[in-house]
Formats: sequence, structure tokens, C-alpha cells
Amino acid sequence: MAFDVDMIKKVYSRYDERIAAARQVVNKPLTLSEKILYAHLWDGNATEDYKRGVSYVDFAPDRVAMQDATAQMALLQFMQAGRPKVAVPSTVHCDHLIQAKEGADKDLARAKNESSEVFNFLSSVSNKYGIGFWKPGAGIIHQVVLENYAFPGGMMIGTDSHTVNAGGLGMVAIGVGGADACDVMAGLPWELKFPKLIGVKLTGKLSGWAAAKDVILKVAGILTVKGGTGAIVEYFGEGAESLSCTGKGTICNMGAEIGATTSTFGYDSSMERYLRATGRAEVADAANTIKQHLTADAEVYANPEQYFDQLIEINLSELEPSLNGPFTPDLYTPVSRMREEADKNGWPLKVEWGLIGSCTNSSYEDLSRAASIAKQAVDKGLITKAEFGINPGSEQVRFTADRDGLLKTFEDLNATIFTNACGPCIGMWDRVGADKQEKNTIVHSFNRNFAKRADGNPNTYAFVASPELVAAIAISGDLGFNPVTDTLTNSRGEQVKLDPPVGDELPTKGFAVDDPGYQAPAADGSAVVVDVAPTSDRLQLLEPFAAWEGTDLKGLKLLIKAKGKCTTDHISMAGPWLKYRGHLDNISNNMLIGAVNFFNEKTDNVQNQLTGEYGPVPATQRDYKAHGIGSIVVGDENYGEGSSREHAAMEPRHLGVRAVLVKSFARIHETNLKKQGMLGLTFANKDDYNKIQENDTIDILGLTTFAPGKPLTLVLHHADGTQEEILANHTYNAQQIEWFKAGGALNIIRKNQVK
Repeated sequence: MAFDVDMIKKVYSRYDERIAAARQVVNKPLTLSEKILYAHLWDGNATEDYKRGVSYVDFAPDRVAMQDATAQMALLQFMQAGRPKVAVPSTVHCDHLIQAKEGADKDLARAKNESSEVFNFLSSVSNKYGIGFWKPGAGIIHQVVLENYAFPGGMMIGTDSHTVNAGGLGMVAIGVGGADACDVMAGLPWELKFPKLIGVKLTGKLSGWAAAKDVILKVAGILTVKGGTGAIVEYFGEGAESLSCTGKGTICNMGAEIGATTSTFGYDSSMERYLRATGRAEVADAANTIKQHLTADAEVYANPEQYFDQLIEINLSELEPSLNGPFTPDLYTPVSRMREEADKNGWPLKVEWGLIGSCTNSSYEDLSRAASIAKQAVDKGLITKAEFGINPGSEQVRFTADRDGLLKTFEDLNATIFTNACGPCIGMWDRVGADKQEKNTIVHSFNRNFAKRADGNPNTYAFVASPELVAAIAISGDLGFNPVTDTLTNSRGEQVKLDPPVGDELPTKGFAVDDPGYQAPAADGSAVVVDVAPTSDRLQLLEPFAAWEGTDLKGLKLLIKAKGKCTTDHISMAGPWLKYRGHLDNISNNMLIGAVNFFNEKTDNVQNQLTGEYGPVPATQRDYKAHGIGSIVVGDENYGEGSSREHAAMEPRHLGVRAVLVKSFARIHETNLKKQGMLGLTFANKDDYNKIQENDTIDILGLTTFAPGKPLTLVLHHADGTQEEILANHTYNAQQIEWFKAGGALNIIRKNQVK
């Protein structure tokens, strides 16, 4: 359905003037990304040429989206801002707190019962502050946003790293922490370092078993999990225009796995078709009036090497279906080499589960193409060797797929249809036997496959693939199965081959739905009461963090020196911990329990310097806090990779960690630390990571003259009485230093609102 059409038309009405002003200051042809960024400057028309990767810029996003797990903390913060209503269109989507176990009906009913307190809170706070509310079962946030809110040339932020999915409809859509969302909902500018630009030129056309998912799997293999950090990835070329709108969404969605700020495509006929099919003809008509601004200037795509900081070219006609994994989403293996790689690396070839869905691949087209493989299996007498699960992306997709017989096709293969929710993708999966921690393999069409991510089992080898390839491999039960060349033995002992997938970009009979699950907010929410029980273990009103003392930080204890990959999943796990996302003290009991301690190679096991004993990370930190002692966390490369969850910053802040010192940060997590008044620092010399010893006490000097571009000095006091000095860099600008001094950005917002 169409929402906020007047807002969209207002955005489009200023495009001519904004782009003209940008051309004047930039004085060169513009990429699509630059057009959208310059059209959304907080101060209006451009007056300077911002430097990519250098300039901090204030933007005015058009809208905000939040999912239920992150919305709790974002809205608890917003409640302190002192505003009667959100300043921009905003929505909440209940998709994370629904566990996959028995099937949609039972799972949804159980979730509504178990999380009724949280759902009621989100419903009431949305009603009070003018926020659109999507009920449990309505669908996964990013699919619902694509169907209802995304529009070409727009800018949005969302409290989930996969907000970038909306790039499939030509937006600049960026994942942020709840504090950033709070700023925008409170009517304040949103700050971002002007991104670098990576161009991906797509030629040719997909065919056979290759799918849009294989494009981003290939790109992830090229750029790795941090190769897109600080950059927007802009796709273009004849190959880009040949992709469906939801296929573009899949590619943009998983751009979060390369650390990209966001990804986007220029407006084209596939986007127009999708807008019209989802009841937004008025938006398509409005976009058509400024379509010249909704793609890059012709000179850019004709000579892309002159306008992008990095250029990648992929011929879709030559693209092979592939799988990425295990344990990292950038380990790329074409399906033709998988058996060889699995044998070489000891990956279990027997596949236990095939899972289709998540925000990445749960559109009608995805289900349609996967169902074409499932139907072949039924028709050719094949019996599925692996268990099979499906999560539709929205109630509209589920209803339409059910009407068209797609779900029955899956059920004919004994697939379980789970709720229109994230489910196994985020660890909300009650998988039978996972507690045994047996070595096993699963394949899924999700975006992430970190250890323990789906089922909590560190020995589950998860591989990411397209929905159609997941279906084929689940049917075969063999990770090494290549549907392009291999045959299977059916129930009659015959050798049969699966034909390439086919499917509909959009339902031929149109989308349909009885109840999409949307609740409009009250026109006047002033009388609505948001009730949070003081005895609740799910929700807790926030208290402001303390301001900086005004002195250098001395006597900090090393809490943990994390080794290797330390994602936000390692810092603040999801799965069963999701139920505490609205209760800061309770969820802090999962702080860093997944991080590997450099000194003993164990998780959730660090030495308490006060007692000399080893114990859980949160308990150790709580002991330091009880004694009035601050601490520091040390980490490796790309620290905070993955989800946008600000709990990974708020939990250390709440428990008394004062600084995080790493080799490098993932973008969102670094910003989240800054917003919460934490020190996020990087080693000036990465080799200094090796100087950190287990029993170190650390001083941070130079805070009384804390300034942009000026390194801080750290003094390492070793247990043997020796000491060393090292330098730590930072990326704080003047405004962010004020966040630190105030004890967090929200303290400044609250103070300004009171005035």
C-alpha cells in the first residue's frame, strides 16, 4: 500500500534545485549516490564539495524504521527526548521475537503470549508518538519496507544493519544504532562521514541456476567482510537493469556483510513494475517526473573508473551459482568446486537442514523460483534428504504464495512453513538436538553464518546460497551436489536431473492479502499511557549515563583482549537473549560472552584482577564496577562487524567499561560507541596489540585536550612493574567529543529539549 505520498512528492519537488546546486560546487558529473546524498543535506542546497571518506556531513533522512528487538532501546531513549511526536515518518516491525519451532500458527501464538509485554509496549509507544506499528506476523522489516515505504531517490535510516535492503528500490538506506534513530525522530540532523564510492558494473544476464544472490556472494568474495567499510556500493550497467527489483534488494541487503554503508541501484523499469504491483502507482508516476535524477549522469557510467574510488566488473552471463561459508559470509565457493573444498577442509557433506527466507531472500520471486525446484522433486519422485524450512517475508507474500499454490508445493516435500519473521536467520530457532553441539552442515538463503548464529551450536557449518540452490541441495542432502551437472536417484531407482529454476518476478494474478498486520497511530497520542512495570524483567526505563569526570582515565583494568573475529553477535548475542533487548541490566549479562580470550583461547572466561580467579566476562566487569574501577576492552580487526545492535555498545557502557581499543572498527559499532559516550580507539601501530598483557592496568592520557585528529596516549602498567606507552588514534570530530564529555549524545538532546 502507499504511505507518505505527500512526503515523497515533497522530496522530489526539491530535486531539481538540489542537484543543480550540487553540480555547481562539485563541478563534475554525479553518481546516483552523490545525487541522493546532496539532495538530503540538512542545510539545504550544497555549498561545498564534500570529500569522500573525510568530511562529516549532516543529513536529513526521510524516514526511520525499527525492528522489535532494537526498537525497544531506541524508543526508550526517544521517550527521554521530550518530544510529543516523531519528526519524520517512522515505523516499528515485530519480526525478531518469534521463535521458529513447530510452524507458523503455533510459533506465532506462543510468541504473542511470551512477549506480550514487549509487543504491548511497542504498540502503545508507537500509538503515542505517531509511529506506524506492524504487528507480530506482519512480516520481516526489510521486506515490509520494500513493499510499502521504500522509494527511488529517498534516504532512510533503520535500527538494523540490513536496512540497506531498500537500495533495491533506489534508496540510500543505512543501518544505524537506536541513538541515531532517536536523533532523527527528535528532529535533529543525522551525521555521517561522506562515503567513498565503489562501482559495480554488471554486464550480461543471469541464466540457468545463477541468481541475484550469486552476485552479492561473488562481490563478498572479492571485497571480504570489511572491503566495503565507509563506502556506498553503486550497481549499474545492462546487467543491473536486467535484474528484478527484489533481486536488487537481495544484493543490497547482503551488502551489509561487506561492511558497506549501503548499496543502491538506479531507478529503472523493474522498480516501476514493483511499485505498481505493490499498490504505489502514484509513487511510480512521481518518480517518472524526475527519473533523470534517479540514476547517475550518463558520463559516470560511460567512464566509471573516473568517478568511483574502486570499480568491479561482473559478467552475469558467466556467473556460476555458489555458496559462501562456513562461519563467514565472504568465503566464496562456486558450486562446481564445493565437493573438492569440503573434502579438503573437512566440512561435513551431509546436509541436515535447508532454510529459505530471512530479509535477504523471502520475496514472492524467491519463493516462486525455489518452489519450481520443489515441484520438480515431487513430480520426479524425489524424496527430500534434509529437513526443510520456509520463512515468507511478509503476510502479503505469504497470502499470495498460498493462493498460488507455492506453499503447498513446499509442504508436499514435508517442509515446515514458519512465521513471516526472521526466525533461524537471527538465532530464533528452537532446533531439536542443537544442544548436543554435534558437527553438522546446514544451507540457507540468509545473509550471515557466523558460528552459533542460527542454532547456537558452534559446530554447525552454515553455508549461504540462493533459495533455489538451497532447495536443490536440501533435496539431495549433499553439500557437494551440483544441480548444473549432477543427477539424483528417485524413489523408483531412476537417475533424474533437476531443470534450472523458473519463477515469476511478480505474481501474475497480483498481490493479495486479507490483513497485512498494520496499526496506524493515534492522530493525537497525548492521552496514551506507556506503562513499564518497575518489576519487569523484559523492560526497564533508562537512566542517563554519567558525564565525563573531566580528567584523564587512570587505573583501568584490562577486561578482555579479544582474539580474531568479534562481531556484535560475540559482544551481545541474539537468540534467547532477544527477550531482554528492552532491559539494559538483564541483557548486560551476555556482554562479550562469545568473544575469544586471547590469553586462554576460551569464551566467557577472563581473569579478575581483583581476585586472580577466572570467571564470566559480565560477572568480572560487575565486580570492577562494584569497586568503582573502570576497564578497557581490546579487540582485533573489524571489531563490531555485523548487526547494528547498539546493545553491544550500551552494555559495556552500563557495566563500567570506559574504552574499546582495537585494530579497526566496523562503521556502525564505532558510531554506537561514540553515541553512548564511550571511547572507541584504534592502535596507531597495529602491532601494539601484542603489547597488551593479561594483567595490565591502563591509563588513557590526553583527554583534557581531546581534539579531532590528535592521538591519545595509553600507558600500559604490566604486572611485573614495567610500563610501556603506545599511541591510539580516533575519528572523533568536535561534535562527537561533546557526546563523550556529556556522557552520551542523548544527554545533549535531553538538555536542549528542556531549554
